[in-house]
Amino acid sequence: MKTEKLNYYLPPELIAQHPCPVRSSSRLLVLNRCSGDTIDSRFSSIGDFLSPGDCLVLNDTKVLSARFFARKTTGGKLEGLFLGQNSDNNWIVMLKGTRRLSPGVIFILKDRQKGDFCEAELLEKQASGRCLLKLKTEADTETVLNTIGFPPLPPYIKRADDPALAKIDELRYQTVYARKNGAVAAPTAGLHFTKPLIEQLKQAGISFAYITLHVGAGTFKPVTAENLDDHEIHQEQFSIDQENARIINTAKSKGGRIITVGTTSTRTIETLAGGAQIEAATGSTELFIKPGYKFKITDAMITNFHLPKSTLLALVGAFAGLENILAAYNHAILQQYRFYSYGDAMLII
Repeated sequence: MKTEKLNYYLPPELIAQHPCPVRSSSRLLVLNRCSGDTIDSRFSSIGDFLSPGDCLVLNDTKVLSARFFARKTTGGKLEGLFLGQNSDNNWIVMLKGTRRLSPGVIFILKDRQKGDFCEAELLEKQASGRCLLKLKTEADTETVLNTIGFPPLPPYIKRADDPALAKIDELRYQTVYARKNGAVAAPTAGLHFTKPLIEQLKQAGISFAYITLHVGAGTFKPVTAENLDDHEIHQEQFSIDQENARIINTAKSKGGRIITVGTTSTRTIETLAGGAQIEAATGSTELFIKPGYKFKITDAMITNFHLPKSTLLALVGAFAGLENILAAYNHAILQQYRFYSYGDAMLII
């Protein structure tokens, strides 16, 4: 299909720059994917649309403080995003402002208070804007990121290196059930849950299963190909243990709906749903869910509002029908919903 079919206009003022003061007070647009009908609600009332026996599948990845700042020895500023490490413990990063830098150059990583932390050497420039860095410190990566790192907010949320705002974002750009370090972007559909709401839903007979998928920077990669099929989907690492696989299988066997919380949970369980049951597994997925895809196990989905011409919009369009999704987005725009990572939520049933 033509990528242009995933396009829509969003007034810039509807891009949420800050989270809702209370997570579960976000608005909730409920979309019936069969009829196309919508209901305006609040996330705190999501239980009104769930039934005993339903199973919510959540991604418990934990977002790293992966964004960092540096200065050149000549005084120029650099901004980077930590992506991972290679076998030599050198950092793989996305780095802005390196056009005139050559391998071998030294620059200084800054801590959160804008002081000098340590030197880093640019070892190599790689494809797609990636670079390889060697840090001149004995500290482990977790310690370094906790000292220099800021929450890796997407570029449409405007933030500088403000330590006070970083403290707020560090709390709010993270789900309340995040447990396993590894993501450089949040599974944002889960940001609306509070611990009391989770407990309330459990008391109502809703089961919870957890997968782990470490969201990578590729989730923000725009589709630039004219045809959607020509886009190269990003790869992400996932895992699910035996107990959580059992929870999903039990709910399914008893007639409960499997409701994924976010596109990352959807990609994971659809990757796993090749057989009669979900099995415990660790691996990677390059599953590209786009219109025409036949869902194997997902019965309903909680999601945020996604960017135009994105693979995430293609995924929800595949699930609910692209015409339904774009009509629902148009309704949300008219009703002044807040969009993207810190924005409001949808429940597609």
